Amino acid sequence: MNDVRSSGATTSMVGWRVRRPGPIETKPLDLVREVIPGPGADELLVRVLACGVCRTDLHVAEGDLAVHRAGVVPGHEVVGEVVALGTQVDERRHRAAFAVGDRVGIAWLRRTCGECTYCLRGAENLCPRSVYTGWDADGGYAEFATVPADYALHLPDNYSVSETAPLLCAGIIGYRALERAALPKGGRLGIYGFGGSGHIAAQVAAARGAEVHVMTRDPAARELATELGAASVQESTQPPPAQLDSAILFAPVGTLVPTALAALGRGGVLAIAGIQLSAIPELDYQRHLFQEREIRSVTANTRADATEFLAFAAAHRIRVTATDYPLDTADRALADLAGGRFTGTAVLVP
Repeated sequence: MNDVRSSGATTSMVGWRVRRPGPIETKPLDLVREVIPGPGADELLVRVLACGVCRTDLHVAEGDLAVHRAGVVPGHEVVGEVVALGTQVDERRHRAAFAVGDRVGIAWLRRTCGECTYCLRGAENLCPRSVYTGWDADGGYAEFATVPADYALHLPDNYSVSETAPLLCAGIIGYRALERAALPKGGRLGIYGFGGSGHIAAQVAAARGAEVHVMTRDPAARELATELGAASVQESTQPPPAQLDSAILFAPVGTLVPTALAALGRGGVLAIAGIQLSAIPELDYQRHLFQEREIRSVTANTRADATEFLAFAAAHRIRVTATDYPLDTADRALADLAGGRFTGTAVLVP
């Protein structure tokens, strides 16, 4: 193993741990200094260059998602530089070759069993033994992180590190949500909530020829949607000017499910992209579901989704709206996310 700790470099790092899950104003994260982790036999050790701040991180910090690992380091939109390889990492044994100095991405899906029915049929995101970065294992709110080599991602080289980080969850999950929404060619897409995922998915859909309608409560987000060429922009509870073929709900607001379903035409599909959603009100069958309307959830992503989306991002320059925060202000970045105090995404930069 090539080990950064044996090369004369520093042996400690700074990172954030979720010590007391609870409302963000109660400061559930602690900033700590500790020993740099060593990579497992099939892992890479990565120096973190940037880490996106995702709403899932907020759910972990506030305890909305049940704790999987006490004191976990959040963060799963990691752009880094490989500084060490595990003893079993080589081109013959792993799906993608990496070397020290390579730029690499770490996303939400960290490991799957590779043996279950779901893995064997290409639905590894449904693997019952799947584990996740920043939930089951330490993530990127730190100066260093590890990742299984088979789950590390090669990155497009036409984006800055701050632009690249949000692609690794906001982008990938937005892409999967778009696939789940089954938007017909040239169809009308409604997007409810226009944060990190929403503003990227809108650009992917538009590049594919879709007509995009945006519903969001945030005035700054509505302004951004207009700048990005949305066909219409309105408040989240207002109907779009035309019936939708498909819709994606990015806002974790269950009361918007009936609203989005009512905006769909016959055979329309609503994809719900969040890992956590507030309660959904009672649905009326005739108004919301009849005429073969569908609701589909989005559960993580597969590595194939990530590879396809990152190739798309390399070929189509996506505008990523990101606000940089120093790593030692991660708690403030999460509070600003909770308070809706930035448009697009926040990115931690060590």
